Amino acid sequence: MSTGFSILTREATMMLQLSGKVVIASAGMQADRKALHKLLQARHVMYVHNHGRPMALSATAQLLSNTLYYKRFFPFYTFNLCAGLDEQGRGAVYNYDAIGSYERSGYFCQGSGKELIQPVLDNQLKAPSPLTLPAPASTLTALPLEQALDLVKDAFVSAGERDIYTGDKVEILIITKEGVRRDELQLKLD
Repeated sequence: MSTGFSILTREATMMLQLSGKVVIASAGMQADRKALHKLLQARHVMYVHNHGRPMALSATAQLLSNTLYYKRFFPFYTFNLCAGLDEQGRGAVYNYDAIGSYERSGYFCQGSGKELIQPVLDNQLKAPSPLTLPAPASTLTALPLEQALDLVKDAFVSAGERDIYTGDKVEILIITKEGVRRDELQLKLD
């Protein structure tokens, strides 16, 4: 977490794990991120008490959209991703703007390194040029876990070399049928 050229802390997480299959990642203002995560956590706990099970990914995605839209006239200054496994066990990422509009994709990114990371992901996971293929490739890819993890790490290493706000460490949450596993990647060790 930083402001200007000052690093306030190296240990601030930008992610909220709501269940064993759903994680929300938020970039933007720290106070708004914490308020949003606290509100979403409370709504998820209420859902679990009322229904006896955790909220599904699609329901969480809609809850986040409704929450952001409700605050559209004085929005949370956050840019969010909701990721996890859907009801069929497939991975999905929902990308949001500040007022709750969203779309489902197989991958997406937010934050200060977005402009550096997104082209790398597009190049590796989609057709490199719309001129080479008549229709763009699906964003739902079937990469093996280790290959996907290597791609994410390479993209963050590349962004970390060019963007001072990307930070010194990347927190990676790997969502599988067995649950959520945390991994870390150290950047800028020189």
